[in-house]
Amino acid sequence: MPKINLLQAVNSALDTAMDADSRVVCLGEDIGEFGGVFRATSKLQEKYGKQRCFNTPITEQGIVGFSIGLAAQGSVAVAEIQFADYIFPAFDQIVNEAAKFRYRSGDQFNCGGLTIRTPYGGGIAGGLYHSQSPEAYFCHTPGLKVVIPSTAYQAKGLLLSAIRDPDPVIFFEPKAIYRAEVGEVPDTVYELPLGVAQVVSTGTDITLVGWGAQMHQLHRAAKMAAKDGISCEVIDLCTLLPWDSDTVAKSVTKTGRLIISHEAPRTGGFAGEIAATIQERCFLSLESPITRITGLDTPFPLVFEKEYLPDYLKVFEAIKASVHF
Repeated sequence: MPKINLLQAVNSALDTAMDADSRVVCLGEDIGEFGGVFRATSKLQEKYGKQRCFNTPITEQGIVGFSIGLAAQGSVAVAEIQFADYIFPAFDQIVNEAAKFRYRSGDQFNCGGLTIRTPYGGGIAGGLYHSQSPEAYFCHTPGLKVVIPSTAYQAKGLLLSAIRDPDPVIFFEPKAIYRAEVGEVPDTVYELPLGVAQVVSTGTDITLVGWGAQMHQLHRAAKMAAKDGISCEVIDLCTLLPWDSDTVAKSVTKTGRLIISHEAPRTGGFAGEIAATIQERCFLSLESPITRITGLDTPFPLVFEKEYLPDYLKVFEAIKASVHF
């Protein structure tokens, strides 16, 4: 089984989907011959032609609106928003059109063939406008699915599932680990189920929950904690909408403690939704308060990126505080 990085896994998933289904089309800014700003669509136009992999104007609202139209008439549209920071001009199209298309028509019409790919998060010294994590905005929208891989294997399997899912999906790609995350990825077709979390390591003392690039920080913190005799159960949500509350609740019932970590600002972040749900379901099992380790409630800084990001040291300190509460 070949080893490839997360970015190559995304490219492989797109190639696989386009090869298997002639209805699949990719569109976005500079994704054609150039292959996109990160080269995620490299060589796809060369292989499948300009009718199925093509550039768009710099208009995110137009990209998503056009993709909704494609999906509504039977195509399988995979739209790329160059950076998640620039998804906001398309917010109305995503939230008020794509998410409600099936509901408003009584299931007579749908745009379930729509997948929106976009790189998100910090780690590349991108400053205010190339580092944000806007996943929570879309988790507040019934009718969408929100998916975030953390490994190359997940990237291909989850993206193929997203493309073939009957509902519109936003697929956030952690650009900080595009090339740093390397793993074995099958050449063959495979899909990973949406809405199912992955328990990546089992433990008995505390549960750590995250997604995307933050999983690498949680793994590192868990290894540090193990040296202090603290056993961490680490869970990768993979899908935020719908999120797998059963898996997290089962884990917290066992460990009695929970830390949730994400790059997005603390206030209104998705960690708050997880904390509220687990508090409701596992109140009598909790041995200490649920803890959130997140980005700060400020715009994403350039110079102070390392101070802003919730790294493994912050998680490790939170683990000790929770266990010794």
